[in-house]
Amino acid sequence: MRNILVRGLGVVLPPLLTILVLIWAWRTIETYVLRPTEWIVQEGLVWGAEYFDGTLSTVPEGAVPEPGGGFSTYTLLGYSKYVPDPTGRRYLPKEIVDRVNENADKFGTDAKPLVSANAYWHRYIQITWMQRKYVVPVFLIVFLTVLYFMGRLFTFRLGRWFFRGFDGAILRIPFVNKVYGSVKQVTDFAFSEREIEFNNVVAVQYPSKGIWSLGFVTGNSVRQLHDATGEEMMSVLMPTSPMPMTGFTVTVRRSDTIDIDMTVDEAIQFVVSCGVVVPPNQRVNGAPNNKPRPTGKLRDGAVILPGNPQTEHSVDPSTV
Repeated sequence: MRNILVRGLGVVLPPLLTILVLIWAWRTIETYVLRPTEWIVQEGLVWGAEYFDGTLSTVPEGAVPEPGGGFSTYTLLGYSKYVPDPTGRRYLPKEIVDRVNENADKFGTDAKPLVSANAYWHRYIQITWMQRKYVVPVFLIVFLTVLYFMGRLFTFRLGRWFFRGFDGAILRIPFVNKVYGSVKQVTDFAFSEREIEFNNVVAVQYPSKGIWSLGFVTGNSVRQLHDATGEEMMSVLMPTSPMPMTGFTVTVRRSDTIDIDMTVDEAIQFVVSCGVVVPPNQRVNGAPNNKPRPTGKLRDGAVILPGNPQTEHSVDPSTV
């Protein structure tokens, strides 16, 4: 039962975590980008509507009085009927008030109260122009378009110069430079094109013999090492887990490496997951070897390894 549950969890977790990460990313964009942008656009539309005779502070000359304290007059938008707002000091078009009152049930208790002409205009703009079914698609189109042109801009010399200057200014600010530098390393590795061209994936006995690590071949090393050893050398980047953007560069003999049938992306996944994610073509089939590991014996403060002739005659039964 436990094995079945663990397997089921292994099947469910990857898509579930992917969905959760996408939801978190969208909520972050919505909170820090969409809503501030939405507020700015809405404020601009309300200001423009009130500026172009959308809201009147006084009754204009020649206005025709209407029942209920309102009046009719000609404006830039044509012949309109105006009614007083809840304060009684300003006037706004009657059609705006009627439209807002007809859709009052679409707003919850946390909506901005209708206590002024400005509040009516905000509610009207939300109903007419700022509905989420219109805002979200338009925002995504504009957001992706801005990202595209920013990417195109920073590929040119002027954009690169500006970007380097911005990075330099941020990295001079204490404490902020630590956070910004770390985040930039992660985003550069995840989203930017790698400046280092990895040729292939190899296995190297690193950091000592008998310990195999995966590395990325980056070049043929330096000529002087090739001449000194008389063998073909290669430069290998040894990534560290779980952050493969950091690591060590080593120079090894080509004969001391083993070519691994893995793509660079598969090797990065292997390193990031600390060896958990293994490509299907590299998985070892069959049951794991459950034979007990040999133990050494402690004798006179020293460990006697298995296979040592002295262990056969050892009288000390303590093991390590």
